[in-house]
Amino acid sequence: MLLKFNLLLSVIIAAVLIRTSHCRSTKTYSVNTPSNFEEFYFDQIVDHYNFKSYGSQTYKQRYLVNDKMWDKSSGPVFFYTGNEGDIYGFQEASGFLSDLAAEMNALVVFAEHRYYGVSLPFGNNSFTPQNIGLLTIEQALADYAYLIQNLLESYKTPNAPVITFGGSYGGMLSAYMRIKYPNLVTGALSASAPFYWISNEGDRQGFWKSVTDIFHRHSDACVKRVKLGFAEMAELAAAKQYKAISAAFKTCEQVSSDNLNHLYGWVRNSFTDLAMMNYPYPTDLLAPLPGYPVNLACDMILKGKTAMEGLAAGAGLFYNGTSSSSNSVKCFNTKDEYIECADPTGCGLGNDAIAWDYQACTEINLPGGSTNKTDMFPYLPFTEQMRADYCQKTYAVAPRTDWLTINFWTDSMQLSSNIIFSNGDIDPWKNGGVLSDLGATLPALIVQGGAHHFDLRGSNPKDPQSVKEIRYNESAIIKGWVVEHWKQFYSNW
Repeated sequence: MLLKFNLLLSVIIAAVLIRTSHCRSTKTYSVNTPSNFEEFYFDQIVDHYNFKSYGSQTYKQRYLVNDKMWDKSSGPVFFYTGNEGDIYGFQEASGFLSDLAAEMNALVVFAEHRYYGVSLPFGNNSFTPQNIGLLTIEQALADYAYLIQNLLESYKTPNAPVITFGGSYGGMLSAYMRIKYPNLVTGALSASAPFYWISNEGDRQGFWKSVTDIFHRHSDACVKRVKLGFAEMAELAAAKQYKAISAAFKTCEQVSSDNLNHLYGWVRNSFTDLAMMNYPYPTDLLAPLPGYPVNLACDMILKGKTAMEGLAAGAGLFYNGTSSSSNSVKCFNTKDEYIECADPTGCGLGNDAIAWDYQACTEINLPGGSTNKTDMFPYLPFTEQMRADYCQKTYAVAPRTDWLTINFWTDSMQLSSNIIFSNGDIDPWKNGGVLSDLGATLPALIVQGGAHHFDLRGSNPKDPQSVKEIRYNESAIIKGWVVEHWKQFYSNW
């Protein structure tokens, strides 16, 4: 490797860097700040595209910085494009940035997405009808662009290469940053980004088949048992024996004909999240889960006295956390644990859920319903018209199903450059992503045995060789981008 990375030098430089406030930024400390990261707030423009609507009004955008490994004379900037939630959760689940930063002497930044976490443009009034309209992908990308420009200026490294990183929706944003702002972003790692499904291309029911296929990997018996469990529920419901269903699933609220489909969705949501978080070691991103939770759930499903009881035990694993038995909870509050919304995989409670629901009603085109034919779940339709009706009733907006393809040329991404598209082969979102190379500088990497953006996680003793190799390949590609970037400014690099 010809890169001029010197860890000792970066430590020395980091020690003497100005560590007060950045330009237009305010630094604060939090008891929840992970070691090596500091919390800052940037005075971000509220509306980047309408000069009269909010004038020069700004809001406090939160971001996290680790500059302890940075050599600003040769190191790049690693910038995580935050997605739909509190930025700390993504920082904790994306240790690869820090691991790679130690090799490349990089500055690491995690930026929070507007309207999520505490980055609320209008505080408690951010989600009123007159204010929520500024929650768009375009505004979020402009936020990141302004923040990147400010960081380069405040650290006095205007030519430093910037590599964006992101997983899932954040992976889409990292790629979009390279596409829309190539003047600022040298390259992007886009992990588990379902570009085609989210832009309304491909099979809208394909997601539920993908979830089913992941459980199929455990055994045919597991999938058959799940289907049988749902069938037993339907038989009991037809006989109006709802108390038996409530007892099996330990629901706090009595099951009835009015909420049976909601319970179906609650179960389906559990299996979706278990599939996404099917890592080889315990994690705590969506919920505290054991290693390989799909295997444990299937074992519980197959051990049930009846198929329905097994189904209830498997579904309870996600909501019950790391316990292998649902007996540790008195009852499941299915009404709050699964919220029906414009995202058929479900929304939670609080502001983050409202923000994501709104995005799913405008630019983000999420999958349709399950069919009970190509997947193991009950027939729960979610058509474009159903989504449009919900969005009109809830937010008085209409989904724009073709906008992402037009605005970010999803069907022509081969015209871009310097983007790594990575996917795990046991990630239910995989088939909505880029699975083959789009060009010499647009490689598609597949993590064998990898769940949702597994490659972004930090190294772990239980990592399989497959993810180690993918991370090595990603590192080599990114190092190449950085070298080529610096060659533009220094002929002897």
